[in-house]
Amino acid sequence: MKAKRPSGPRGAPLIGHALEFARDSLELMTRAAREHGPVARLRMFDRELLLLTDPADIEQVLVRDSGSYIKDKFTHDLSRALGNGLVTSEGAHWKRQRKLMAFAFTPKKIAAYASTMAQVAAHECASWAPGQVVNLHQEMSRITLEIVAKVLFQADIEADARVVEHSMAVLNHFFAESVEAAVRLPPWIPTPANVRLNRAVRRIDDILFQIIKQRRKQAESGDDLLGTMLTAKDDSGKGMSDQELRDECITLFIAGHETTALALTHCLYLLAQHRHVREQFHAELGAVLAGRLPTAEDAKALHVTERIIKESMRVYPPVWVIGREATREVELGGFAIKPGTQLILPQWVVHRDPRFFPDPEEFDPDRFLPERCKAWPRFAYFPFGGGPRVCVGNHFAMMEATLLLALFGQRFHFELMPGERLEFRPSVTLRPKGDGVRAKLLVRN
Repeated sequence: MKAKRPSGPRGAPLIGHALEFARDSLELMTRAAREHGPVARLRMFDRELLLLTDPADIEQVLVRDSGSYIKDKFTHDLSRALGNGLVTSEGAHWKRQRKLMAFAFTPKKIAAYASTMAQVAAHECASWAPGQVVNLHQEMSRITLEIVAKVLFQADIEADARVVEHSMAVLNHFFAESVEAAVRLPPWIPTPANVRLNRAVRRIDDILFQIIKQRRKQAESGDDLLGTMLTAKDDSGKGMSDQELRDECITLFIAGHETTALALTHCLYLLAQHRHVREQFHAELGAVLAGRLPTAEDAKALHVTERIIKESMRVYPPVWVIGREATREVELGGFAIKPGTQLILPQWVVHRDPRFFPDPEEFDPDRFLPERCKAWPRFAYFPFGGGPRVCVGNHFAMMEATLLLALFGQRFHFELMPGERLEFRPSVTLRPKGDGVRAKLLVRN
């Protein structure tokens, strides 16, 4: 192993690259990888971070040597809101929860959710009027939030869903822009940002614990996600506690709402700019669906639609970075990595690597034709992570995105308003900057 340390861009005294990361983390990571190679060093105050952009190194961390890493400190900080769910938990607790949660995401279960997804989306977009100007991200968030509430709780909880949505916005703002998150200020210190986050978490808890309490009293558990979690048992015959159910529910709210809303926003934005892709998309919808609501079986035949979604997640990955921490001394890229080192695995950078994706900023869904993508290294594209901790709901998310994009495409074409441009303010997810992007709804025959 090399004795020298990885190189990286020069940071400011004391704060390192913290200010640059806050201003434009995407540009900083891209520049660091381009100028300093597949293992680049960054510093946030007293923390050293290593940026990994070689697919072989990423595969080593996520798959081949996954037992030598835990989630990074930033991810663990999310436990303030997410608790000890699948995203933030470690060790034996994570293994138990992962096994229990898998009951909710079998192929049969996912297919059963498809009808609810399509019906809710059709009902929600029925309020759209020809010529109406909509905020793409806001509308996608509204619809996917209603869907996850139905699929998770099998109930109409519109008022409570709005509370959860607002609380999610507080969470994203806190981790994207607050000094408290950057310096890891203890939650008990009553700064305005800490107070807002703590209040938002309490509001979510009030809603979720009340729902869990009511469902435990019912004779039938139900066929929704919560019902499956309520009946899941580990090898000892023990189910989840109320706290464990709460932690997984809030995690599903983010995974089943936020990331899918962003993926759909990015798809519609890109389709609006690429007429030839849009024509292929509409032709497929007419041939496969012939005007009816899409089903789980239809999703298997919507190949162009699936490629559009995958390519949009390459260009604009909703999960834009994954973090890990080394628990023992390891070798990565020929460098000796000490225990405690924080690692950044950035989808944003790797998905735009011209070695694997010629003209990487060009939107080309045909990259995902089987004969083209089979030549890529395994982790040149990893929108859902990989290895033992791959997103448990990845097939659920792809099903939802496929059905909803097809349903919207049947009814409307989205025309961007003049001057509209998608820019980002990365937080827990790749959220749009400011008010997002506005588009006019044009009815399709």
